[in-house]
Amino acid sequence: MSLPEDKKVSVEAFYNMRKNTDSLLEYADGMVFMSPSPSTRHQQVSARMQAKLFNFLDGGNCQVFSAPYDIHLYRDDLDETNIFIPDLSVICDAGGLEENRFVGVPELIVEILSPSNQSHDLITKMEAYMKYGVREYWIVNPMLNAIQLYALTAEQVYQQVDVLKDKGTIKSTILKGLHVELEEIFR
Repeated sequence: MSLPEDKKVSVEAFYNMRKNTDSLLEYADGMVFMSPSPSTRHQQVSARMQAKLFNFLDGGNCQVFSAPYDIHLYRDDLDETNIFIPDLSVICDAGGLEENRFVGVPELIVEILSPSNQSHDLITKMEAYMKYGVREYWIVNPMLNAIQLYALTAEQVYQQVDVLKDKGTIKSTILKGLHVELEEIFR
């Protein structure tokens, strides 16, 4: 279901809204969403995940970026506008890096769930990431000590590759050699 055209906000209006607030705002094809301030647990998990990704990627062609950093999803063949602030993004296309954002499609995105924004991460963002071709999507749930890993198939849909809770090792399908021990992330 979509909003009537007169209820949607233009990209220009969205950027004006951002100028007048300290809140983190995201834009999904005409709709504006406010991101909640992260909890202490969220930040601890995010920092551990970022450190793991940074150490793994250091010296290579890819980089990890952490929130707040805009990801303006863009592909020539799509006419929607989606501007999200994922918790972590792995970007291998340096050509899309601008002063304050990335324009294009990251290779991997990690979203860390908060109680108040789960549906946004699990529905709105997941659909957009899949549509634009983000090859891997990790959903980290610090309330359940769980990680779900979704990978894009040849048919351009997400398939759940793994889901672990409390312990075990989750392995990336696109960043060969990247593995994350849940016990390290959720300690």
